Amino acid sequence: MQIRNGRPEDVPRALEIWRAAVDATHGFLTPADRAEIDAMVAQDFLPNAELRLAVDDADRVQGFLVMDGEMIDALFVDPAVHGRGVGTALLNYALKLAPNAIVDASEQATNALPFYEARGFVRTGRSETDPQGRPYPLVHLRHPGR
Repeated sequence: MQIRNGRPEDVPRALEIWRAAVDATHGFLTPADRAEIDAMVAQDFLPNAELRLAVDDADRVQGFLVMDGEMIDALFVDPAVHGRGVGTALLNYALKLAPNAIVDASEQATNALPFYEARGFVRTGRSETDPQGRPYPLVHLRHPGR
């Protein structure tokens, strides 16, 4: 597996991964919120994001990372390859870019907090809502550096 920069033609695959991962891990979202977030991600976020992609030997995208300075804005892996090191490879790449990276993990997504905490992230706070004010609590985490 390699990490490479994304290209415009990779956006549909990143969106496919985002949708599959959210469907697998974010069952707590209301249908209306899921649709609203999907539109935001598809129309605004992914087409304008600087994607870093985890690709297999055939250059098939397995997961993606989006950074904003020290902030991990997005890290999503195709559920078909969960548990195979794709997320860890993307996170390690993020930590090379920002050793003290920060991330907001959904408190209701059962996979997010264990993933980050198992890799050394520590809790620094909590918000009752997501950035748009929806009732989805976030846990704020920071990596202590290497």
